[in-house]
Amino acid sequence: MKYLQTAGVWISKKVYDDAESRYYEEASKSDISSGPATTFDEGAFQFIVKKVLEFEKSINEVVDQLKSLDLRVGNLEKSASSIIPTLPVHEINLKQRPQIKTDSAGHDEDYIDLFESDSEEESAEAAKIREERLAAYAAKKSKKPALIAKSNVILDIKPWDDETDMKAMEKQVKEITIDGLLWGAARLVPLAYGIHKLQISCVVEDDKVSIDCLTEQIEELEDYVQSVDIAAFNKI
Repeated sequence: MKYLQTAGVWISKKVYDDAESRYYEEASKSDISSGPATTFDEGAFQFIVKKVLEFEKSINEVVDQLKSLDLRVGNLEKSASSIIPTLPVHEINLKQRPQIKTDSAGHDEDYIDLFESDSEEESAEAAKIREERLAAYAAKKSKKPALIAKSNVILDIKPWDDETDMKAMEKQVKEITIDGLLWGAARLVPLAYGIHKLQISCVVEDDKVSIDCLTEQIEELEDYVQSVDIAAFNKI
């Protein structure tokens, strides 16, 4: 189809058909006229002959191109057959295939079944290695330090009046010792009428220290402490 499109065969044929129709129309007009046709359209006749020759030439070119294409395809087939010879199926000797040595169970000698851990074929050495690895993993996991939950707490400790010794109060509070309790910074915060409260921070381990028990112990310092409030409580 590619060669037919580029050769212009069908375009020439249309021109030929148009010229032929015009020729016969002119001839028919001459037959209908009063006298016999005395003139011959030489130009139209030559035009028709020219187009017919062009059409025939285009057809010959297409035929030549098809012959050339067929010759090239034949040469390619010969080249391919010489490079990759085809052998009949019955000529293949299956005995020449490399043999894989297998054990009595039918497995390859280098075959390792990683998932057949419970089978009878598992060696004692493989079982020992697996047990050692499991024990090492368990020991490593047990040595990993557990995450200790802690909290940062700020306490507001109010005195009885403005005559309370705030330094003595701070000293008495920090003398309270509990496993998992760590006292931090302290400061005096004004309340009213010259009275200050002691604001003190501490860090506690949640599993060891109860904030309620801690506030109760502080309130037991009755000579200094009127009340204890929790100003802030944040998990660390």
